Amino acid sequence: MKIGKIELSLRKCVAPEFVFGLEARKMAGKYAKNLGAKHVLVVTDKGVANAGWLKDVTNSLEQEKINYTIFDNVVPNPRESNVEEGVRFYREHQCDGIVTVGGGSPMDCAKGIGIVVANGGSILEYEGVDKIRYPLPPLICIPTTAGSSADVSQFAIINDTTRHIKIAIVSKSIVPDVSLIDPETTLSMDKELSIYTGLDALTHAFEAYVSNANSGITDLYALEAISLLTHALPHIIKKPYEIESRASVMMASLLAGLAFSNASLGVVHAMAHSLGGWLDLPHGLCNAILLDHAVEYNFDASKERYWRIAHAMQMQFYPSKEAFISHIRAFKSSLDLNQNLGTLGVTNEVIPHLAAMALKDACIVTNPKMPSQFDIEEILHGAL
Repeated sequence: MKIGKIELSLRKCVAPEFVFGLEARKMAGKYAKNLGAKHVLVVTDKGVANAGWLKDVTNSLEQEKINYTIFDNVVPNPRESNVEEGVRFYREHQCDGIVTVGGGSPMDCAKGIGIVVANGGSILEYEGVDKIRYPLPPLICIPTTAGSSADVSQFAIINDTTRHIKIAIVSKSIVPDVSLIDPETTLSMDKELSIYTGLDALTHAFEAYVSNANSGITDLYALEAISLLTHALPHIIKKPYEIESRASVMMASLLAGLAFSNASLGVVHAMAHSLGGWLDLPHGLCNAILLDHAVEYNFDASKERYWRIAHAMQMQFYPSKEAFISHIRAFKSSLDLNQNLGTLGVTNEVIPHLAAMALKDACIVTNPKMPSQFDIEEILHGAL
């Protein structure tokens, strides 16, 4: 129901406290102290540690006399075994809070650790929506990539290595207590990672805007994120150390995260989770490859919303489906992203299985139209 432009249907929105700006990472100790932590588990990966960002965080903890234990064994697409190992670290060192420094993988793993520490069992038991009964220990996120938005979302993605799928855990309980968003940390990202994570953020914004759970609030976040990314991502490729462009992409990641955390996602992410679980592929790259193919499938079901996205991407206001798809592909090409699923090792033989898994993913529910397995297979075939 609407009165004018105001949507009156019930909508729940969640967000953490967040601090955005240069040197935000150095506030970790202050926030850990404010949250009552005495000994935190610092969840990260070795790449982040080698880049030097971890030292700033541990210095901040030391200044506030907060003890810490570093857990840096997180791998890309974190597995349930990563979570189990982190839980052991947490309990052995009698931690009472978590600080995570890194991209989506360390942050998702940290959320998983917090879930199991507070609720017991296996992380795989919490697949789905609102399965978490007890609140997590204090959780502070410091993102070092611009795209995953795990630092502001109520999502966690864990790789189930038995079923070879990525499970989605969705709950208000895993929204971090605070996110310290420092654009400077993204200066250590290489070109490929910058593109993959940036296009992950773009996909978040696209899917949130056309989601059947969208709202006026999430629409504002999503369209501004798309506008920022359209302008700033090409600049990052040309001038990777320009902090203004990095800050724009980091802000876009924040806004896209707030959008999808509250409007959810769609068929792109459902397929990307299936691909990531089966073939252990980079999540952002999967989204980037699939985005235009999913738009082609969804376009007629949400034409006016795609027109507004096109406008945010600096197109004429009412492009045809073909013109819009061409524009998305040209934008990807301008970022030197020309891969397809075939170049990543996907074959025709695995597509039925991938489609079946995607159809079971939680993100599929909020796609603008409900696809059949055949529809998903056709999208995947088109992306080969």
